[in-house]
Amino acid sequence: MLTDVETIRIEGGVLGELYLRHAPQALRLAYLLTGDARLAEDIVQDAFVRLAGRMLHIRSPEGFHAYLRTTVVNLVRSHRRRKAVELRHQEQRTVQVPLEPPDISARDELRVALIALPVRQRTAIVLRYYEDLSEAQTAEVMRCRGSTVRSLVARGIFTLRTSLRKD
Repeated sequence: MLTDVETIRIEGGVLGELYLRHAPQALRLAYLLTGDARLAEDIVQDAFVRLAGRMLHIRSPEGFHAYLRTTVVNLVRSHRRRKAVELRHQEQRTVQVPLEPPDISARDELRVALIALPVRQRTAIVLRYYEDLSEAQTAEVMRCRGSTVRSLVARGIFTLRTSLRKD
């Protein structure tokens, strides 16, 4: 009757023998790099799967450990990069809930003050700050020069500041 190890050697051939010989060291390396036993197991399995396709390119079985070590380290790096990208993406998608409700009266005051501006100043401010157009884009929409847009925005903001301070 065959033991499990002998069955693996017969079924797995050379790769099975290499797995039995090198997996514990690779697992230890992956665990030390990740700090997570399950992730380390996954990485080692992935490393062996990747190396299984490259068995023909390995010149000697003694060099397998070096290939395996490099593959494990690269897989850990890839995992970390992927996780960092995921975390950045999650942080960007996380909606920041304001601690205090917005002051609607201030918004209404700003709206009233904005409507009180001359049409060209109001248009320049709305296009620049609410529509987020560049100075050149705003000038194109308003059919004027960029310097005119700068002037209109500056005068409009000055008027808004002074009118909001009085109240």
